[in-house]
Amino acid sequence: MHFSSIVAAAAIGGAAIVSAAPAASPVDKRATTCTFSGANGAASAKASKAACSTIVLNNVAVPAGTTLDLTGLKSGTNVIFQGTTTFGYKEWEGPLVSVSGTSITVTGASGSVLDGDGARWWDGKGSNGGKTKPKFFYAHSLTTSHINGLTIKNSPVQTFSINGAKTLTMDKITIDGSAGDSLGHNTDAFDIGSSTGVTITGAVVHNQDDCVAINSGSSITFSGGSCTGGHGLSVGSVGGRSDNAVSDVHFLNNKVINSDNGIRIKTVSGATGSVSGVTYSGNTLSGIKKYGIVIEQDYENGSPTGSPTTGVPITGLTMTKNTGSVTSSGTDIYILCGKGSCSNWTWSGNSITGGKQSTKCSNIPSGGAAC
Repeated sequence: MHFSSIVAAAAIGGAAIVSAAPAASPVDKRATTCTFSGANGAASAKASKAACSTIVLNNVAVPAGTTLDLTGLKSGTNVIFQGTTTFGYKEWEGPLVSVSGTSITVTGASGSVLDGDGARWWDGKGSNGGKTKPKFFYAHSLTTSHINGLTIKNSPVQTFSINGAKTLTMDKITIDGSAGDSLGHNTDAFDIGSSTGVTITGAVVHNQDDCVAINSGSSITFSGGSCTGGHGLSVGSVGGRSDNAVSDVHFLNNKVINSDNGIRIKTVSGATGSVSGVTYSGNTLSGIKKYGIVIEQDYENGSPTGSPTTGVPITGLTMTKNTGSVTSSGTDIYILCGKGSCSNWTWSGNSITGGKQSTKCSNIPSGGAAC
């Protein structure tokens, strides 16, 4: 493609070439930087993304019912969000943003915000009914890639869907859904499935559901984060999907504040799968309303049955130096395992206080765990 044709393609509908290498190398003839903005920015970016080694999204107004489509980017592409990215209103499933590719870097410039204005959809029902609400950001099929410094406000429903990722790092992500504390629901911050080598560091989250939920995958670390108002640090629910294995997962040195749960592992009743090699260490809990630590093998249709099943064993769990407080109406620790389906646990240095002691725990494995 000649440079003149790149300019023509990228200049359509609000896009502009900010700078370009006049003599591109034979390997990469793409323009250096392309900037897209305004109401036509999303369409122009989609049409011209292959021609740009750096894509700048400056105050883009994404039309209703449209995905800001950054899928299939060429290897090595940089994406930079500037200003405020907004989205038109429509009842649909989304996503509002989708990115995929290899060696992709997505960065939020200083002061930039992706604003979902979720209050237009919030009705207290989340993804369980009422208005159809779009998921926010698909980070699917990203390989050896980085997402850094994004600020996302008021997601209509689930925020990041991370699926099919391999070696993805996410650093200093801010998810502020505090305006949804009355009507926001199912506003998970990070949902991870079928991914390997995901590292999320220094996230700051205020939402109304899981801060992070790992449904399947391996070699996943969530560290140095702050989670407020949601359902805590979760593995699961595991079971009932096409991929039902979780292994080598680490939750390290996070803070969970004013949330329903602090630390949670939930497996689906009657399902098959596995949870192995999960570590929770150095996490600090405060103001937990329901359970400080909850591990249950009886999850069904969003609610526990009270009768654990054994098809998704939880093995090699390490729970060390997790501390903090539960409200007086909550429960410090609740462990409900099936017979023989929880084993090889290491449990030491944990101190969760302030709540009630459960009388319904069952089949607690050896290794120091106790309710």
